[in-house]
Amino acid sequence: MSKAPGSGPFSGSGFDWPQLMRLGFTKLGLRPDQFWALTPNELMVMLGLDGQGAPSMRARLDELLVQFPDERPADEGE
Repeated sequence: MSKAPGSGPFSGSGFDWPQLMRLGFTKLGLRPDQFWALTPNELMVMLGLDGQGAPSMRARLDELLVQFPDERPADEGE
């Protein structure tokens, strides 16, 4: 059964902690202390939910900074 787009443990307004805990303990075999020591990004990578091949957020930020700089270039005047 496939899930609707935007559904899953990392969608919506927050994390589905019960589902993430279930996946961490059963699929990954983590102990509670190991689970809670992970960052959400680390957990996503371990579960294969890291959007493989997607451009990094930093790369997108760099693109936007070039497109919409905070300061005017010196040759534009004041």
